[in-house]
Amino acid sequence: MRIIKPCTYTVLSLALASVTQMTMAQDAHHSMPMSAQHESHSSHDSLYQEMQTGIESSQIEHAEHAEHAEHAEHAEHAEHANASSIASRAASAQHPIDHKREHGGQIYQATEIDNQWLNNADGRGSLKTEIESRIGTDENKLFIKLHADKAESQDADYAAQVMYSRMISDFWDAQIGARYRVDEHQVTDKEQLDAAVGLHGLAPYFFETDAYLYFGTDNQVSFSLETERDLLLTQKLILKPYLNLDVVLSDDSAYAQKTGLSSVWLGLETRYEINKKLMPFIDVAYSYEKGNQHTARQAETGSEKQWWYGVGLRLKF
Repeated sequence: MRIIKPCTYTVLSLALASVTQMTMAQDAHHSMPMSAQHESHSSHDSLYQEMQTGIESSQIEHAEHAEHAEHAEHAEHAEHANASSIASRAASAQHPIDHKREHGGQIYQATEIDNQWLNNADGRGSLKTEIESRIGTDENKLFIKLHADKAESQDADYAAQVMYSRMISDFWDAQIGARYRVDEHQVTDKEQLDAAVGLHGLAPYFFETDAYLYFGTDNQVSFSLETERDLLLTQKLILKPYLNLDVVLSDDSAYAQKTGLSSVWLGLETRYEINKKLMPFIDVAYSYEKGNQHTARQAETGSEKQWWYGVGLRLKF
C-alpha cells in the first residue's frame, strides 16, 4: 500500500494537467477573432484546392499517357497487319492455291443398275436391263449407258452408248458421243454405229431429262426423249412417273421403221428404298409401237398398243 499510493497520485496529477491544457486551448480558439478563424479556414480551403488541382492534373496526365500508348499500340498492330497481308500476297503469288476441290473440281463416280421383268395382257414377258455409270467432275463427265432387252423366246437386243458431258448451265449438260447397237431380229446389218448429240439435265418442275439426236448410215436420223420425276409419299416410298419416246425423222435402211412417232412408253413406277443402294419397285406402263415400213427385206407391220406390268430391282453404288 505504501508503494501503490505515490504512483496513483502521479497518474492523477498528469491527467489533471492534460485536461487543463485542452480546456485552455478551446477557450483560446473561441476567443480568437473571426478574421483569424476565417484566415485559418481559408488556408485549409486553399490547401484542399491545391490538392484537388494536383490530383486532377495527375489524372489528366495519366489519361494522356494512356491515350498515347493506345495509339502507339494500334499503329503497331496496323503495321503488323499490313506486313502480314503483304507477306501472304507474296506467298500466294509464289505458290498459288488450287481451290478446285472446294468448288466442284472433285472427281466422283456413280453407277445405277435396273433389272425389270414385265408382262403384257397376253402373258408375254420381257426382261429389261439398264446400266448407267458416270464419272468426272461437275463440269466434265463421262457417261456410259448399256441397255439389254430380251423378249420371251427371242434373242436379246443390245445397245451401248458412250457420251462426253460438258456443263453449259446450272441445270444442263451438253453431250456428244456414239451409240453401238445390235439387233438380232435382222438377218443383215445386225450391228449399227450412230453418232449422238444431246442434252442431259433438269427440266422445269424437276423432271430429269435426256434428249438425243442420232445419226447413222442409210440416212438414219432419229430423236429420243426420256424424262422422269420423283414424287415422295414418304422418305422411303416414292412414285416416279416417266415418259420414253422415239421419233424417226428419216430411215432408208433395209429394215426401216415408219417415220414419225415410232414408240412411246408411259408408266408409273412405285419403289421402296430399303436404303440408298437397294430399291425394289413395281411398274405399270402403257406402250405404243408404230411398226416397220415395207422394204425388200421386211413386210410392213401395223401399230401395237398394250399394257405392261411387272417388278424390278434397282441398285446404286
